[in-house]
Amino acid sequence: MESDLVEYIAKYLVNEAEAVTVKSRRAGSTTIVHLNVARGDMGRVIGKNGRVANAIRSLLRVMGSNNDTKIVLEID
Repeated sequence: MESDLVEYIAKYLVNEAEAVTVKSRRAGSTTIVHLNVARGDMGRVIGKNGRVANAIRSLLRVMGSNNDTKIVLEID
């Protein structure tokens, strides 16, 4: 569910939507979401001073609080 949200947001932001891949794995009460984008789109996903990435992380934090889990976003 959280990986679907991250994928939707990332594909909307980038120029090369076909290069976006999202994988998630569970480690105890933590879910780790790996977002991979094309090298040229990295700045679009991270944003100025990390604002876009932090906004995505905030959304994931809210999703996780509903399920008592911690969701971590890693961008590659």
